[in-house]
Amino acid sequence: MDIRTLQAKRDDLEAQLQTAAAAGDGKRLEQLSREHSRVVGHLTLLQQKELFATQLADARAAQQDGDADMLELGKEEEARIASELQEVEAKLQDLEQPRDPLDSRDAILEIRAGAGGDESGLFAAELARMYMRYAERRGWSSNIVDTNRTGIGGYKEVIFEVHGPDAYGWLRLESGVHRVQRVPETEKSGRVHTSTATVAVIPLVEDEDIVIKPEDIKIEATTSSGHGGQSVNTTYSAIRMTHIPTGVMVKMQDERSQKQNKEKALEILRARVFAIEQERRLQAESAMRKSQVGTGDRSEKIRTYNFPQDRMSDHRLKENYHNLSSIMDGDIEPVLQALMKARREAANHA
Repeated sequence: MDIRTLQAKRDDLEAQLQTAAAAGDGKRLEQLSREHSRVVGHLTLLQQKELFATQLADARAAQQDGDADMLELGKEEEARIASELQEVEAKLQDLEQPRDPLDSRDAILEIRAGAGGDESGLFAAELARMYMRYAERRGWSSNIVDTNRTGIGGYKEVIFEVHGPDAYGWLRLESGVHRVQRVPETEKSGRVHTSTATVAVIPLVEDEDIVIKPEDIKIEATTSSGHGGQSVNTTYSAIRMTHIPTGVMVKMQDERSQKQNKEKALEILRARVFAIEQERRLQAESAMRKSQVGTGDRSEKIRTYNFPQDRMSDHRLKENYHNLSSIMDGDIEPVLQALMKARREAANHA
């Protein structure tokens, strides 16, 4: 798609955005905003490519006048601009690849403590913060949907949403078992402890994606519980919702009212059931193939965070990354970029 076509599409979307805003159509406004952001991003990259191509030609022309200083300067400029042009062309190549339509969706992340007792709960909390900080770095937003806390500041389970352009597409390969190796603060002998947490990433679905019949849902109201399972209030505001055909169950208690918990529970339930149906459909079509970036299954060990050696190892990429403090603060863009590239290459060779 060329610049002129994208400019026309951008202008049309901006007109539609004004109409949707005037009509108070929140859902349509969100869809149009997402598409507008995608088109503007594509347009910006094409404009950058055009600018860098012009600058590259100028840098090469500067080397033709025979002046030694200009020749050296021109070579330096050529190398810098060529590198920037290559990066832009790689991003454009990503945009022009056939895409899973679900990649553009918002994401739901479910992080659960695994093996390792209290330490795994603390690690689950750190992973949740890592992804929320990553979302913040990208200009996305995140909100916690439900939690089941441990008594020392960790999570047995935490569910949160990430809202932003292509959030699911960027985060989907984070599904799997994450392992941490470090010396816990409570370990007096200095022994390195290994524990795990699981991450599941599913797309946030729209109403038209899946229809769940009311008679297929069992809803129970309970009192909210705190650390150790004790009741923290006497009102029946917490919700336990079960999808009878699949057995998928969602518990929701973090919202202020039963109505809010019910709405949020239904949102998560629909996303989980949709994910199950998608997986079944892909398996039936024999389209779910293992690749060097893994299947995204939550039972697959994908990464190890080794604190004593200040190293994070991604087992699918067979690559090591250092500076764990920065990584745990959300600096995971290089890893996700590499995973996206591996996923694209695997798809091209499938």
